[in-house]
Amino acid sequence: MSCSSCSTNKNGVPNGCKSNGNCATGTCGSGNKLAVFDWLSNMTLPSGEAPFSIFEVRFKNGRKHFYKNTENLSLSMGDVVAVESSPGHDVGIVSLSGELVKVQMRKKKIDVESDDVKKIYRKASQKDIDIWQSVREKETETQRRGREIISRLGLKMKLSDVEYQGDGNKATFYYTADERVDFRQLIRDLASAFSIRVEMKQVGLRQEAARLGGVGSCGRELCCSTWLTDFRKVNTAAARYQQLSLNPLKLAGQCGKLKCCLNFELDTYLDALNDFPKQETVLKTENGIAVFVKMDIFKKQLWYTYKDNSFKWYKLSLDQVQEIIELNKNNEEAAPLEDYESEGTEAVKVDFENVVGQDSLTRFDTPKPRRNQRRNRRKKKPNQQQKSVQNKSNNQKDQQKPRRNNRNKRRNKKNNENK
Repeated sequence: MSCSSCSTNKNGVPNGCKSNGNCATGTCGSGNKLAVFDWLSNMTLPSGEAPFSIFEVRFKNGRKHFYKNTENLSLSMGDVVAVESSPGHDVGIVSLSGELVKVQMRKKKIDVESDDVKKIYRKASQKDIDIWQSVREKETETQRRGREIISRLGLKMKLSDVEYQGDGNKATFYYTADERVDFRQLIRDLASAFSIRVEMKQVGLRQEAARLGGVGSCGRELCCSTWLTDFRKVNTAAARYQQLSLNPLKLAGQCGKLKCCLNFELDTYLDALNDFPKQETVLKTENGIAVFVKMDIFKKQLWYTYKDNSFKWYKLSLDQVQEIIELNKNNEEAAPLEDYESEGTEAVKVDFENVVGQDSLTRFDTPKPRRNQRRNRRKKKPNQQQKSVQNKSNNQKDQQKPRRNNRNKRRNKKNNENK
């Protein structure tokens, strides 16, 4: 995949960034994390309205900040700019401009006059881009050597990522740790090993998965690394409301925490559960008390079993259960669950009928016993050749029998004459 500004050769491979996400537009490859589509770009501002002077700039792994355009530079999405940092300057890519920046700042509760909003120095020169790319290439080796230093010091922390500043004077080390870590000696060792300013930044397990990226169990790229920006708390109650088994291997994501997608359909399940009775409600029938087992929310089906005889489950519809509850409220016992289950059985609908003589769609799924039968027949019944061989051997045996008898008679005569 490549962006629209990259030309392709005859083999379909882009000539620009080679799908590595290092092109100026930043809209393809690994630079596409948390990309934003400016749907107001083709609309003109009202007369007398000045364009918004704050731009959103994206850095490595989707990290974004807001910067003021105090120099009134003509910037657009995809431009590489040098921005203010402490100390020195950093290099990033303009990811959003215009009125949508106001919406993003309001969403993240950032004031326009805040000190967090720094300045844009200039458009990045070729020298700035060369230094920026050279220090980006050092990040993998820096991370490897940093992990060696951490293991030598025996610190209980995990170094997940390293990000160099655009001018190469500072590097941010992102780590995760379960406990408080004293890394004062680590900072000294890292600063002396790489001759840079070191900044340690602790991130959570969800933020680590968002920075590293990956593919989830659904087969799609992780939501946290593509579009999800706010990480809400996920409880096991969300799994209980959706009638999911509390298996941590299935409910946990790559970060080791509960999957964020458990919250996506939770509101729909909660709305559907308003019509269902509580699970603690028991049904009084003529055969005894029935207790709840499980339910299918969207099919509106519930399974109950007798409290004294729990070997068999009975499937009831939601209307049948509500009818039994109404009878119990009037101090009446309902009919046995067997009667309700027999009423709820439906005839099986035939989806496919072979009325034109067509072949069945599952004709290749059924086994073919003919070949096995033929093989068994061959084993049981001998061939014609085998029969002829057996007949010849039997004839030879029959021919040899009178010859043996004549020999025996001759021997007997000789013995009598000698006597």
